[in-house]
Amino acid sequence: MPNIKIFSGSSHQDLSQKIADRLGLELGKVILKKFSNQETCVEIGESVRGEDVYIVQSGCGEINDNLMELLIMINACKIASASRVTAVIPCFPYARQDKKDKSRAPISAKLVANMLLIAGADHIITMDLHAPQIQGFFDIPVDNLYAEPAVLKWIKENIPEWKNCTIVSPDAGGAKRVTSIADRLNVDFALIHKERKKANEVDNMVLVGDVKDCVAILVDDMADTCGTVCHAANKLLSAGATKVYPIFTHGIFSGPAISRINNACFEAVVVTNTIPQDEKIKHCPKIQVIDISMILAEAIRRTHNYESVSYLFSHVPL
Repeated sequence: MPNIKIFSGSSHQDLSQKIADRLGLELGKVILKKFSNQETCVEIGESVRGEDVYIVQSGCGEINDNLMELLIMINACKIASASRVTAVIPCFPYARQDKKDKSRAPISAKLVANMLLIAGADHIITMDLHAPQIQGFFDIPVDNLYAEPAVLKWIKENIPEWKNCTIVSPDAGGAKRVTSIADRLNVDFALIHKERKKANEVDNMVLVGDVKDCVAILVDDMADTCGTVCHAANKLLSAGATKVYPIFTHGIFSGPAISRINNACFEAVVVTNTIPQDEKIKHCPKIQVIDISMILAEAIRRTHNYESVSYLFSHVPL
């Protein structure tokens, strides 16, 4: 493909390399470093004049540093006369702060959107936004891709009893996501209503639906401290589920998450590689990874060639 350059930020270079390999391209030369006072320094090592530039940077690890690095890379390419700069952000940072849920709370996802616009981004490609309305925070095109086709493929290939399963949402907010998957698998769904007393701590859970003698597949967009999902698994097993498989798009796994997973009664914990998982897998053999690099690569190829990306909402590219 002519006139295209792909650069990788430092948050997830393995995913960037897979995307470049899939497209048959070399990753662009860029030097990313910090000065002694911890300011981020970016040097783009090749000409981007008139090029269609894609910068891959996920919202994980040192989130604030990686976000700043992305903004500086976008700006560096923009003022070096790139024709279009697309930020490929598999896991969007600050996506959970998308509304004013109490007085004097910030809407940080909107602030991040404004920063990306000011830096000079012309287009955003992301995956499974925590709230789809974040797309409306931008005045530029945002392609919100879905991990759902890859998840469906994994379920059919790795769970022999998938025809006798129930798709479960660990909270009411994910009901739309689980009903979509349940419809496409032609199975039942259930959801768990949870009451929180404070953030990251679940107080009480109520199961709505039937999971007796079924394989329960918990589906959510992100797993952070895993308190909710471990509570939910215990609830499902006590309600008669035979096995529990949690599937997440973004496996953040912060704080006590890994020890909780190791102590929980999951068959496997399935995540995509929007966030690097190599270190986590060393400490937790239950974690299995679905590769979504081909979906992102195909989205980049279609965007570059001005083709529709809606095919990717329901299909995994071969």
